[in-house]
Amino acid sequence: MPQRWQPALLDSQLPGGWALVHCRQEFLADSNGVLFPREWLKKQELPLLAEHGIGHFDGDAIYLLELQEPFAMPGCSWQSLRQFMLQGDAESFKMLGYAAQIGTWARQHRFCGSCGEPMLHFAGERAMHCPRCQLHHYPRLSPSMIVLVTREDEVLLARSPRFVPGVYSTLAGFVEAGESVEQCVAREVREEVGVEVRNLQYLGSQGWPFPHSLMLGFHAEYATGEIVMQVDEIEDAQWFSVHQLPPLPAPRSIARYLIDLYVARRLGLPEPALLE
Repeated sequence: MPQRWQPALLDSQLPGGWALVHCRQEFLADSNGVLFPREWLKKQELPLLAEHGIGHFDGDAIYLLELQEPFAMPGCSWQSLRQFMLQGDAESFKMLGYAAQIGTWARQHRFCGSCGEPMLHFAGERAMHCPRCQLHHYPRLSPSMIVLVTREDEVLLARSPRFVPGVYSTLAGFVEAGESVEQCVAREVREEVGVEVRNLQYLGSQGWPFPHSLMLGFHAEYATGEIVMQVDEIEDAQWFSVHQLPPLPAPRSIARYLIDLYVARRLGLPEPALLE
């Protein structure tokens, strides 16, 4: 089945198309959704920061209008990207996740980090260019690992103080400079819950637009150690039976996929698919 959303580099000087309005991980929406006629929208008095052509949805050209700050429009409201992850369809979330990352990049790279010169969009590439020192800045990606640690019919889940109350999830962390992803898995598990792991298996990846992570998903077997929680990072961590799990992350997240996949394999159930 062809995908409805196809990212592409579109010339923002061309007329027509549909527009998304984004500001700090929120999108403007009305009763018809998040897509607005682009030419009509650009006639409004928007606090426009940047405009980028980002791709096609159902064959229509889609442009992103990144705003300096939110503004009020009659009949419209601002909705967070996480709301769309929980409530919208998968293809729309892919589009919005991509748009949010491009918007964040456009906001954070208005000026050169080396000399302070205003950055210019580099024609033909998704890049910002400094005319003074010739630096290029491409949309940022932050590689990180996420891992489900298991011990036969038990899974090791934890919760951060930042989580929704009651929800437990897998362990995760950012890859540090000079470190392999496998080394990151072992280090983060050791730091966050104090145990050692073995037999790492890579299971898949997911772009995670909060704001610009690339999550590399693993399964790991418990090796040794007792749970010792990292202060200020882990609020609670426990072994849970696959037959009695706590509230879990959102179904479209790679964290939930790792858990559901292991449970399915242990119980002989159909395996879930990962939203890529």
